Amino acid sequence: MSKKPDLQTTIGGLALQNPVMTASGTFGYGKEFESLVDLNRLGAVIVKGLSLEPARGNPPPRIVETACGMINAIGLENVGIEAFIAQKLVFLQKLNIPVIANIYGRLEEEYVQLARRLDPLEAVAGIELNISCPNVKAGGMAFGVDPAAAFNVTQAVREQTSKPLIVKLSPNVTDISEIAVAVAEAGADCISLINTISAMVIDIETRRPRLANITGGLSGPAIKPIALRMVWQAAQAVQIPVIGIGGILTAEDALEFLIAGATAVQVGTANFIHPRSTIDIIDGLEAFLEAHNIATVSDIIGTLEI
Repeated sequence: MSKKPDLQTTIGGLALQNPVMTASGTFGYGKEFESLVDLNRLGAVIVKGLSLEPARGNPPPRIVETACGMINAIGLENVGIEAFIAQKLVFLQKLNIPVIANIYGRLEEEYVQLARRLDPLEAVAGIELNISCPNVKAGGMAFGVDPAAAFNVTQAVREQTSKPLIVKLSPNVTDISEIAVAVAEAGADCISLINTISAMVIDIETRRPRLANITGGLSGPAIKPIALRMVWQAAQAVQIPVIGIGGILTAEDALEFLIAGATAVQVGTANFIHPRSTIDIIDGLEAFLEAHNIATVSDIIGTLEI
């Protein structure tokens, strides 16, 4: 190949220099990785989930390692939207890559207020909507497991912002395609999936849960085959871009998601195992395309042969 492969991709109108993003909750607010990763080489940074008020999260222990992954019950601890804007965004706005804010709420109105607060900020390139949270008004059922609730919260946020809107889907559903279609019809620019899978671990000596919260979210290589299947199903069901998440540790993992139909990927648990994994994946993607004489990453997206 005479020149390097083109890794550029576009999600919901947002241009990325490559398809490798960081998954919310695994990369802090970006600055924590500054000494370990050349942040400006990433496709985009997605920050920790943000709520209207600061959140302390769940009591410890709240992370436990398990076979081929980990289970976390952090409880969406974060500094809150105002501290994020006043403190964290000061560093993030200096980066030359898109910064995406992940938001969550217990009520639809909380999502609306967060989107309204973020919309005028030039330093925030897009919004990712975490709909895996319990809907207080619906008796605690997560927004993301009911098509109507998913539609309503997505539509409500869409009305508050002109920024690219990503909706992050929960895997704890019977039919992921149904939820994907609902949020697409409500105005999502793209979808990201999957979020963690509900799980637990027991200490056989104490006969107690290893997590203070009892259950948590399973992530890492253990969930990759499930995530891959759901990404493929979602990509078949909607016309908007799909971002693949779940157990991506290597460039080969990322390539599987791209071939399945993902336009970009998010790297999560790998950041705990090897903080430079995002950069290694970017380099690996480029090397693969070069070795196979493929000019652009878009040439491989959605090329799965059935």
